[in-house]
Amino acid sequence: MDQMTPRQIVAELDKYIIGQHDAKRAVAIALRNRWRRQRLPAGLRDEVAPKNIIMIGPTGVGKTEIARRLARLAEAPFIKVEASKYTEVGYVGRDVESMIRDLVELAINMVRGEKTRAVEQRARELAEERLLDLLLPPARPAFGATPEAGAVHDTREKLRARLRDGALDDRTVEIEVAQRGLPMIDLMGGHGMEEMQDNLKEMLGNLLPQRTRRRKVKLHEARRIVTQEEADKLVDKEEVTGEAIARVENSGIVFLDEIDKIAGREGAHGPDVSREGVQRDLLPIVEGCTVSTKYGLVRTDHILFIAAGAFHVSKPSDLIPELQGRFPLRVELASLTEQDFVRILTEPENALTKQYTALLATEGVDLAFTPDAVEEIAKIATTVNQATENIGARRLYTIMERLLDEVSFEAPHMAGVRVEIAGQQVRQQLASIITNQDLSRYIL
Repeated sequence: MDQMTPRQIVAELDKYIIGQHDAKRAVAIALRNRWRRQRLPAGLRDEVAPKNIIMIGPTGVGKTEIARRLARLAEAPFIKVEASKYTEVGYVGRDVESMIRDLVELAINMVRGEKTRAVEQRARELAEERLLDLLLPPARPAFGATPEAGAVHDTREKLRARLRDGALDDRTVEIEVAQRGLPMIDLMGGHGMEEMQDNLKEMLGNLLPQRTRRRKVKLHEARRIVTQEEADKLVDKEEVTGEAIARVENSGIVFLDEIDKIAGREGAHGPDVSREGVQRDLLPIVEGCTVSTKYGLVRTDHILFIAAGAFHVSKPSDLIPELQGRFPLRVELASLTEQDFVRILTEPENALTKQYTALLATEGVDLAFTPDAVEEIAKIATTVNQATENIGARRLYTIMERLLDEVSFEAPHMAGVRVEIAGQQVRQQLASIITNQDLSRYIL
């Protein structure tokens, strides 16, 4: 992030997301502000709070993709959760603090992976020595005889060369592996009790001695297992935990989707009665509090929260005022037009036309789309979205699958064939579905 200016961040997001410039600018500024905060004096650094963002727009316009690409760009711990999955404390379901515990778990895996890659070379060397000990156990010299060190060394080096060449990969060896703890029967209902169960498993695991068992595996599989064990020994677990918690506290991102589903008005009855309760439980998490995890206490003061919702039925003002105040930045995302669909199909690095071309190329099929075919697909997507439900760019998935159904099915028998999709073909294959509104509601 030292080199990434907001303009460069937006340029990177443009590679995958079409349009929505205001939303890209907002998240780019928020990400750059985190970098700026890290360079402030210690006293002032703690006073600068993240400016949480709420994205308002219909489904399928890029809200989730913007947040996901942003986190990948920043290499920050990122988790996407649905607000509708959580319940008020006291009800059956997951409490809102579990999203922070999940974020910490993800950060632990991220940091552990980085540390493991850093010691990978050393772990391979140690694993190689262990495997050589299995293949050529050190022999005990007879009483009164002197061991022939040179001969043993030569034999070991020959085995090492064959091991590195892969000549011994199919040989079966017997290794000792750590036995996993006994599975615990879920007696606590499984709802809202994740932290208690994790702590109980960890406590019992520490009380019981570490058990090992012997396994017979192929040498290539043994190499993977032994390398992983050696890497785990080289990685300092406390260092991993400390760094992961620091990352979560200073650069963690929580994408809170479907926030409009908990925007219930006061006086609601029935199953929606806990909506406002979920909002109240979110207040301290978003504002900043300390959450207890099995790795230690985690403060949420500087975690960036990005909320999103379509707000078809409700509106942002239906959220309780305290929660509205904790999302000071509001960005409205526009509905996608026909021209946007044309760009989505062709411009991004992960454009659908590029994906299908690459997929069918694995079967030896040369798939190509003419410009008028792309325009026709975009036109049909716009028409169906207007006539049925507007699901944004996700409509392109259903249309493309319907269009390429026959080619995808017969592709294994079409090696070396060039298939060109033209506008006339698109109209012929999808015309009946477009004209029959009842059918299109089921198929598209």
